[in-house]
Parts: sequence; C-alpha cells; structure tokens
Amino acid sequence: MKAAFLPDRGVVKVAGDDARNFLNGLITTDITELRPGQAKFGALLTPQGKIIVDFLITELPDDHGGGFLLDVPRALAKRLADKLTFYKLRAKVSVEDFSDRLKMLAAWDGEPRMTAGIAFIDPRDTALGWRLVVAPHADVEDDYSVILGADLVDSSAYEAHRIATGVPRGGLDFMYGDAFPHETNMDRLNGVDFDKGCYVGQEVVSRMQHRGTARTRTVKILLDGPSPEAGATILAGEKQVGTIGSTAGEKGLALVRIDRVADALDAGLPLTAGGLSLRLADPDVVRTPPKQNIA
Repeated sequence: MKAAFLPDRGVVKVAGDDARNFLNGLITTDITELRPGQAKFGALLTPQGKIIVDFLITELPDDHGGGFLLDVPRALAKRLADKLTFYKLRAKVSVEDFSDRLKMLAAWDGEPRMTAGIAFIDPRDTALGWRLVVAPHADVEDDYSVILGADLVDSSAYEAHRIATGVPRGGLDFMYGDAFPHETNMDRLNGVDFDKGCYVGQEVVSRMQHRGTARTRTVKILLDGPSPEAGATILAGEKQVGTIGSTAGEKGLALVRIDRVADALDAGLPLTAGGLSLRLADPDVVRTPPKQNIA
C-alpha cells in the first residue's frame, strides 16, 4: 500500500445547528444521510451552473466537535470559506478555513492496516483509495506509515494514480469558473444528485442531464512518446477537438468535444497535440456514454 501527503489540498470546516441543511441547499450532492466515516463528492456552482470549486465532504463525529469538513484545493479554500460565509445570512452556521491546522493524506493500492481519526474512502472512485485528515505534527509521517501499513511516497505518485484512474483535477484538467459538472464527469463520479432539491446552478445541470446536451467530456488518453504541455490544443487533422490536461508517463486526461473526436475516429484521422500523437484509452467512450453513477 502507498500513501502520500497532499500539499495542494486544504480543509474548510462548516459547523453549527443549521450546517447540514445550509450546505445541502447549496451544493450538488445530497448530504442528508451523510454520517461520520463516509464522504460525498460535490461542488459549489455559479448560478449559470459552472464549477466554482469541487470538494470531498465528510461529517465530523461528536468527539471531534461535529460539523462537516470539506477537502478542497488549498488555493481555493479561503475563496470557498468566504463564499459560504456570504451565503449563510442568518443561518446558525460557522465557516472556517482550517488549511493551516489540518493536512490531507491519501492512501491507495491496498487496504489500510487500520485507520485513526477522520478517514473515509474516496467517493469518486474506490480505486482512488482512502483519504485521511491529520494534524501536521512533526512525527505524523512516521506515525501514519505504521498505522496504515503503507509506504510513504511523494504526492506526484498519487497524481499519477489519479490520472491512471481517470479522475479530473481542477486547474489542470479543467478551469474553475469555466466548466460544467458534466464536462468534468461529476455526474459519473457520484458528484451530482439529480433527485435532491434545489441548489445553486441546479436548473442548468438538470437541463443538461435530461436533454443530453453535454458534448464536452474529460477522457483518458494514451501517449506514444513525450507528453504535450497541459493546455495544448488537440487536433484531428486541422480541426481543434480538445485540450490536453494532466499527464503522467504514457497516460493522461483531455477535455474533448466527443462529437468531433468520434467523427475523427470514424474518418481515420490521427489525434495530435503540439505535434505529438495521442490516442483515446477507450475509443468507445465518445460513441457510447458509460453507465452513469448517480449519487
């Protein structure tokens, strides 16, 4: 088993008598039945349905003070805390950025010997493994290596695992404020509940779901040589069909127009980015949408 601390992740705590209902009325996932030891994947959207920030959310047990912890991109933790504070109005809710007090640890490729403190299985894909929220003590690395029975590795190893699993990362595979949940596969990664009540941006997301209008998707790609730079344009012949996201070795992710890529494949046109060739890991993904996992 491997484990890595994730320095790019921050933590926002939301607590108070109204915390559950407050969050449930804002975010894409349903936390009505969320309990300690469990987690959900969700996002806060703009009224136009685009992702402001996505996160994993877990409930804190009473012996940790109760409330909810949101595992978020560290660079966006303060922005999320400020946004939630703006929305709270008279709700009995407190919002704090705990990014300087807590650290996120990922563990994968096996079952932990045991878990301690705040731990949960990543709700996006079980292959991603576990997440643990830990205090940044000086000896914590040795402690958690023993507790988990894991080899501690660099965070780049987790990034390679994430990419191989096919789970997008905001800021690399899509841009915050510019992507709809369907484009980042949130609907396929248990990040959108289509049966819950209203939340910010819900009408746009529901319309895309029911009309099947999501033409742009994040897909896994295979590289035959050097990796194109993130953000490089993907071409099919002379036509732009997508953008390169994050890569690791021969694997990567790309944001593509699935109709244009399907046409290119049918026409036998090669895909390139920055003059380098690439292939879809699963060509059928642009023709037959995978079965959706609705949270």
